[in-house]
Amino acid sequence: MFENLLQLIVLFFVIFDPLASLVVFIVSTARMNDFEKRKVATLAVMVAGGISLLVLIFGNLLLKVFDTTIPDLRVAGGIILGLLGLKMVWGQSLTDTEGMKADSSLAIASVIGTPLLTGPATITTIMIAMNDFGRLQTGIAALIVLITTALIFYNAVKIEKALGKTSIRIISTILGLITLAWGVKYIRVGLGI
Repeated sequence: MFENLLQLIVLFFVIFDPLASLVVFIVSTARMNDFEKRKVATLAVMVAGGISLLVLIFGNLLLKVFDTTIPDLRVAGGIILGLLGLKMVWGQSLTDTEGMKADSSLAIASVIGTPLLTGPATITTIMIAMNDFGRLQTGIAALIVLITTALIFYNAVKIEKALGKTSIRIISTILGLITLAWGVKYIRVGLGI
């Protein structure tokens, strides 16, 4: 059980990708004071947590409503993960950070919460993980990653100074390769190859 939980935590850490979102968070909150930054961090994690919880509770119902299957989601999720991994490897921005600088804290938190933290890849991964590992382990792993994400955001300034933008970029590239590999795996398993 512990091995599965650890695997899920690593997977969700890569899928939620708080380090890529951290860069967006830093750029988007550059002109905010510490209180406003904490507010954005809290709201972003709450949005991501709320969406994750809804998927945990109603994920199987969504499959029935949209007349789809887990193998279909694996292929779709694999494609999304592959594209996300490629963007990360190539260093492309996952959102328009320049346009977000002037937005309110709620708008910034919403964009970071979804689609950055809980986009289609995260939703699909949660549904597949529920099928493979059960709702409890999936929920615990997602919660651990969301708490870790909040701590990363709360300490964004310290992390940026300690690591530097180059190190954050290198970590994001490595995580992009892992994301791309998981995308390929999802497609392979979904197609039964």
